[in-house]
Formats: sequence, structure tokens, C-alpha cells
Amino acid sequence: MTQDPSQSRPAAVPQSRLARAGRMGAMAAGVAGNMAVGGLRSLSTGARPDPRDLLLTPANLRRVADTLAQMRGAAMKMGQLISMDTGDTLPPELAEILARLRADADFMPPKQLRNVLNDAWGPGWHTRFKRFDVRPIAAASIGQVHQAWLKDGTHLAIKVQYPGISRSIDSDVANLGRLLRLSGLLPKGFDLGPYLDEARDQLREEADYTAEAAHLERFGRLLEGSQDFVLPRFHPPLSSETVLAMSFVPSDPIENLGQAPADMRDRAVARLIALMLRELFDFGVMQTDPNFANYRIASDTGRIVLLDFGATRRLPEWLAPACRTLLQTGLRGERDAVAQQLDRMGLVPATTPAHHKARILDMVEMVFDTLRRHDTLDLAASDLPARLQAEGEALARAGFVPTEPVPLDLLFVQRKVAGMFLLAARLGATVPVRDLLAPHLDTPEAA
Repeated sequence: MTQDPSQSRPAAVPQSRLARAGRMGAMAAGVAGNMAVGGLRSLSTGARPDPRDLLLTPANLRRVADTLAQMRGAAMKMGQLISMDTGDTLPPELAEILARLRADADFMPPKQLRNVLNDAWGPGWHTRFKRFDVRPIAAASIGQVHQAWLKDGTHLAIKVQYPGISRSIDSDVANLGRLLRLSGLLPKGFDLGPYLDEARDQLREEADYTAEAAHLERFGRLLEGSQDFVLPRFHPPLSSETVLAMSFVPSDPIENLGQAPADMRDRAVARLIALMLRELFDFGVMQTDPNFANYRIASDTGRIVLLDFGATRRLPEWLAPACRTLLQTGLRGERDAVAQQLDRMGLVPATTPAHHKARILDMVEMVFDTLRRHDTLDLAASDLPARLQAEGEALARAGFVPTEPVPLDLLFVQRKVAGMFLLAARLGATVPVRDLLAPHLDTPEAA
């Protein structure tokens, strides 16, 4: 969750299915109107308009970002997923608009907040506190966070879920699926259904604060005594499925490290990537949301503060051995073995057309060739992300469509990996990737 809602504004959360569908419909109609006007303008100059260019305009993306930020819930969460995956591949002016979805949602007006807390804690709940700040310190897709002090002085961070979020998940996902299908952005023949089903399941999990509390406590046990990380402590008496109370950890945004000495930046990113690898290979459970706001720097100790465990996933037992084998064969330069492993993992099935498979293997080889040639990676200076982006765009233009749905666990892990390396690039950190991988690659290969 982000901690600076200075750009947010109070706006009531639309709760009924009809109201939320109406917002989505109005957004779609407005976007379609903008596309029609843009298309006529292009035709009047003798140009043939490209539907994608008509859709991805600053005006349309601003309308989408503002609507999803007002709706919050599953609608905004899916918008965040899209913006996380495309934000650095869009023109700067469009990426800046979509960044609104990765920053602050609008927050509940005090009256709506009071009603939500009356439902959760009963009338007169304010008498339990010495102080409760009505203006949130963070506002995101599922809920917003408030500072509060108990009468004994205990300082808490209290995450309050927006009303109606759980009930709106199915309809929000269905409505966004319809918009994506109508947008023309999906490749012909792409089966969106399995991904929408997984999105529903994941969002239901994230909307259950009891489950998030269990994940928070589990990671607290896994990282107990760590000199690198600190987590909030769960406060059960004030918590429920829709309210999560935790100890407050004073901290600063991790992006502030961009102005720190190089060794501090390098060390922080290396710690986070090492933790990600432990999640995959040792813990069997991963916090899969790489939003930068989920990582902060403790004001007193300099340790990394880990926040927001709603997107935590238990990984299937086959995943770590399969990833280990892929890394081992790739680092040895065994292209055929890599292709076989990608097939076994469901990433590039044998049914993939040969010309598409060759291009994908070339992209994978770019990564492994870089890892073989360099002990450390400076992603801010490396041309690897740009080359991968160019190849990915060429693959899409060539009409590539997965012949089978990609295992969603792999997509979530891929998203976490991409987020960590995006953070490394943002901070200008140099990462000792080979050293970080080494402890996890010295076991017998998996099939």
C-alpha cells in the first residue's frame, strides 16, 4: 500500500452492483466517444486510423484511471495489474496517467468510514482510542490505512476495507473482461476466461483480511530475528475479515534510496531479491505484489519494512524444482534442454508454432547469456530490458497467442521477479545475481 495520499480525494465508494456497472458503462461510452471523434479527425486528414492508437490516448487512459480509482475494489486492482505490466512500455505521458492506479485510490469520506467502522466495531468505537486519525495515510484498491493510538499509547496502523468490495468482485471482473474483449487489445484467439477465473479467486483471497493476517504472522515467524527486515505485528482484538489492525512501523518510501550512496541501494535491492528467492525455493509461499509501496525503510534501524500480504500465494510443490532445472540448464547454455523444460512447465508447450517458439527461446537466451557473461547486473544501464521489450512487441505483432493457458502460479512469480528488477533499475542498483542464485542451484536437478 502507498503511504502518501496527497493526490487522493474523498469520494464515496459505489457499493451496489448496479451503481458499479453504471460507472463502468459510462467509462466505456466515454472512451468509445473519444475514439469516434479521433477516428473522424484522422479520416478528415486522409489518414487511416489505427484502433489501438485511438484507444490508448491520454484522454482515454485518464478517464479509465480516474474511474477505476473512484470505484476501487476489483476494478482498480485489475487496472493496477495491467499498469504494472505495461507502465514502462508505454510513452511517458501515458505511463504517468496509469501511474495513478499504482499510487493512491480516492479515500472514503468520513461519514462512510464511520458507517463501515460502526458495522465492524459497533457504535461508540471511538471511545476505545486515545486518538484515531480520520484522514488515511494510505489508500489503495481494497482498503485504506489509518493511524490510531490506543489509550495506553500503543500506536497502530488500521486497514479498513471499502464497503461492498467482496460482493462486487464477480461483477467487476466480468465487466472488465467484457471491456477487454471489446477493446480490440487482446490477440485474436486469446482465451481470457482462465485468467479472469484466477483473478476472481485471487481477489477474494485479498479481500479476506483474516487470511492476510495469517500470512503476516507466517512471514513474521519465517523472518523472526532478521537483521534485514521488519514487519508490523498483528493486533487481533481490533481485527476481522474487513478490518486489519497492526503495529505502526515508522518508515520512509523505499524510492528515497534513489538519493542514497550506491552501496546502500545495492544492499537493499540484493536483500529483497534474496528474500524473493527464499520465498520461491525455501518457503514455498510468496508475497506476489511487487508494488514499490509495499517496501519501505524503517526510520530507526534502516531495515526494510515489509507491508501488505494480501497477495500472498502458497506455491505448488513442483514449481521450485522446475524453476531450478530451468535455471541450471539455461546457465549451462543448453538450449534444447531449456526448450524441454519450458514445455514441461507449460510456458512454451510443444504445440507452439515453431517460428514463435524460436523467437521465445531467443528471448530466454538473451537473459541467460547476460547472466553467464556478468556476475552483476546494472539494469539501469543495461539494454536487456529494452531488447526484451522489442522482441516481445515483435512477437505480439507476429500474431503469437498461447496455445494453452500459462499456469497462473508462474505468472505471479514472473510478476514478482519483474517487479524486483524494475525496482533495481529505478534505484540504479547493481545486483549480484549470480551470487544470489548460487545457494539455490547446488541441489540435484529436478525433472
